Amino acid sequence: MDATITAERTRPYEGMFLFPQSATADLQGALDHVKEILGRSGAEILSIAKWDERRLAYDIKGNKRGVYVLAFFRVLSTKLAGIERDCNLSEKLLRSMVTRADHLTEEQLRNAEAMQRTADEARLRGAPGEEPEPEVV
Repeated sequence: MDATITAERTRPYEGMFLFPQSATADLQGALDHVKEILGRSGAEILSIAKWDERRLAYDIKGNKRGVYVLAFFRVLSTKLAGIERDCNLSEKLLRSMVTRADHLTEEQLRNAEAMQRTADEARLRGAPGEEPEPEVV
Protein backbone atom coordinates (compact mmCIF):
# COMPACT_ATOMS: atom_id res chain seq x y z
CA MET A 1 0.00 0.00 0.00
CA ASP A 2 1.34 3.46 -0.89
CA ALA A 3 2.40 5.49 2.19
CA THR A 4 0.93 8.74 0.82
CA ILE A 5 -2.52 7.18 0.49
CA THR A 6 -2.31 5.82 4.05
CA ALA A 7 -1.16 9.19 5.42
CA GLU A 8 -4.08 10.95 3.76
CA ARG A 9 -6.65 8.66 5.34
CA THR A 10 -5.01 8.60 8.77
CA ARG A 11 -6.61 11.45 10.70
CA PRO A 12 -6.46 12.75 14.25
CA TYR A 13 -9.45 11.97 16.45
CA GLU A 14 -10.61 12.89 19.93
CA GLY A 15 -12.33 10.23 21.99
CA MET A 16 -14.26 10.84 25.21
CA PHE A 17 -14.92 7.69 27.21
CA LEU A 18 -17.27 7.60 30.21
CA PHE A 19 -16.67 5.05 32.97
CA PRO A 20 -18.67 4.47 36.19
CA GLN A 21 -17.37 6.31 39.26
CA SER A 22 -15.98 2.99 40.54
CA ALA A 23 -13.27 3.33 37.85
CA THR A 24 -11.49 5.89 40.05
CA ALA A 25 -10.38 3.00 42.27
CA ASP A 26 -8.67 1.38 39.25
CA LEU A 27 -7.86 4.37 37.07
CA GLN A 28 -4.99 2.55 35.37
CA GLY A 29 -7.38 -0.28 34.46
CA ALA A 30 -9.73 2.22 32.79
CA LEU A 31 -6.85 3.77 30.84
CA ASP A 32 -5.64 0.32 29.80
CA HIS A 33 -9.15 -0.59 28.62
CA VAL A 34 -9.26 2.48 26.33
CA LYS A 35 -5.74 1.69 25.06
CA GLU A 36 -6.85 -1.89 24.33
CA ILE A 37 -9.90 -0.74 22.35
CA LEU A 38 -7.85 1.73 20.32
CA GLY A 39 -4.98 -0.71 19.90
CA ARG A 40 -7.25 -3.33 18.31
CA SER A 41 -7.87 -0.90 15.47
CA GLY A 42 -4.21 -0.01 15.06
CA ALA A 43 -4.63 3.51 16.41
CA GLU A 44 -1.55 5.56 17.32
CA ILE A 45 -2.39 7.01 20.75
CA LEU A 46 -1.06 10.56 21.04
CA SER A 47 -2.30 11.22 24.55
CA ILE A 48 -4.70 9.73 27.05
CA ALA A 49 -5.70 11.26 30.37
CA LYS A 50 -8.43 11.44 32.98
CA TRP A 51 -10.47 14.47 32.06
CA ASP A 52 -12.90 14.84 34.96
CA GLU A 53 -15.17 13.13 37.45
CA ARG A 54 -18.70 14.52 37.41
CA ARG A 55 -22.29 14.03 38.42
CA LEU A 56 -24.26 12.78 35.42
CA ALA A 57 -27.32 14.66 34.18
CA TYR A 58 -29.29 11.41 34.39
CA ASP A 59 -28.63 7.87 35.61
CA ILE A 60 -26.80 5.64 33.15
CA LYS A 61 -27.00 1.96 34.02
CA GLY A 62 -27.69 2.93 37.64
CA ASN A 63 -24.70 5.31 37.90
CA LYS A 64 -25.20 8.85 39.14
CA ARG A 65 -21.52 9.86 38.74
CA GLY A 66 -18.93 9.07 36.13
CA VAL A 67 -15.26 9.41 35.24
CA TYR A 68 -14.34 10.81 31.84
CA VAL A 69 -11.20 9.73 30.00
CA LEU A 70 -10.04 11.87 27.07
CA ALA A 71 -7.84 10.34 24.36
CA PHE A 72 -6.31 11.84 21.23
CA PHE A 73 -5.24 9.37 18.57
CA ARG A 74 -4.57 8.86 14.87
CA VAL A 75 -6.22 6.03 12.98
CA LEU A 76 -7.38 5.13 9.50
CA SER A 77 -10.88 6.51 9.04
CA THR A 78 -12.02 3.06 7.89
CA LYS A 79 -11.25 1.69 11.39
CA LEU A 80 -13.65 4.04 13.24
CA ALA A 81 -16.60 1.68 12.92
CA GLY A 82 -14.60 -1.02 14.72
CA ILE A 83 -13.68 1.36 17.55
CA GLU A 84 -17.32 2.40 18.00
CA ARG A 85 -18.46 -1.24 17.92
CA ASP A 86 -15.90 -2.21 20.59
CA CYS A 87 -17.01 0.72 22.77
CA ASN A 88 -20.67 -0.25 22.45
CA LEU A 89 -19.90 -3.88 23.33
CA SER A 90 -17.71 -2.99 26.31
CA GLU A 91 -19.24 -3.79 29.68
CA LYS A 92 -16.84 -1.38 31.43
CA LEU A 93 -17.80 1.73 29.43
CA LEU A 94 -21.04 3.62 29.98
CA ARG A 95 -20.76 5.87 26.91
CA SER A 96 -18.22 6.99 24.34
CA MET A 97 -17.94 9.62 21.63
CA VAL A 98 -15.30 9.96 18.91
CA THR A 99 -14.93 13.10 16.78
CA ARG A 100 -12.35 14.35 14.30
CA ALA A 101 -9.70 16.62 15.80
CA ASP A 102 -8.35 18.35 12.68
CA HIS A 103 -8.75 21.74 14.38
CA LEU A 104 -6.16 20.95 17.09
CA THR A 105 -2.41 21.52 16.87
CA GLU A 106 0.08 18.69 17.37
CA GLU A 107 0.99 20.13 20.78
CA GLN A 108 -2.64 20.13 21.89
CA LEU A 109 -3.06 16.55 20.67
CA ARG A 110 -0.05 15.32 22.65
CA ASN A 111 -1.18 17.06 25.91
CA ALA A 112 1.78 15.75 27.96
CA GLU A 113 0.88 17.67 31.12
CA ALA A 114 -2.54 16.01 31.48
CA MET A 115 -0.99 12.60 30.80
CA GLN A 116 1.54 13.13 33.61
CA ARG A 117 -1.17 14.22 36.07
CA THR A 118 -3.20 11.10 35.21
CA ALA A 119 -0.16 8.82 35.55
CA ASP A 120 0.59 10.35 38.97
CA GLU A 121 -3.03 9.90 40.10
CA ALA A 122 -3.14 6.30 38.86
CA ARG A 123 0.09 5.55 40.72
CA LEU A 124 -1.24 7.12 43.93
CA ARG A 125 -4.52 5.19 43.63
CA GLY A 126 -2.66 1.88 43.21
CA ALA A 127 -3.93 -1.27 44.82
CA PRO A 128 -4.27 -1.18 48.62
CA GLY A 129 -1.11 -2.18 50.40
CA GLU A 130 1.09 -1.07 47.51
CA GLU A 131 3.53 1.65 48.31
CA PRO A 132 3.68 4.45 45.73
CA GLU A 133 7.07 4.75 44.09
CA PRO A 134 9.13 7.63 45.47
CA GLU A 135 9.47 10.61 43.14
CA VAL A 136 12.89 11.22 41.70
CA VAL A 137 13.82 14.88 41.90
